Amino acid sequence: MKIMNVDANNILARIDETLTVRKGADPRSSYVASLYQAGMPAVLKKVREEAEEVVMAGAESDEHLIYEVADLLFHCQVLLAYRGLKMQSILEELVRRFGTSGHVHKESQSNQSK
Repeated sequence: MKIMNVDANNILARIDETLTVRKGADPRSSYVASLYQAGMPAVLKKVREEAEEVVMAGAESDEHLIYEVADLLFHCQVLLAYRGLKMQSILEELVRRFGTSGHVHKESQSNQSK
């Protein structure tokens, strides 16, 4: 699927690239640069707000839910980029978990926190 010359198969990598470039942008002309300039508290606040909007949209139309999940995913990518991480790390973690029961994963998480 292609949207405005952007291949949906690599959109996450393209967003990662753009977020890296925005680190050097003028905060007056770039929303992402303004978040970066405001620091981690502002980035985390935005992720929290977007997560709350996803929860609320869960009871609304499919289109609204998709819109809000896209916002949340984007702001999670902003958080990762702020920390110098790429979405590829998340995709690799999902691949690692694929085929593992959610119960087994939760159990391993609780064992790690002990």
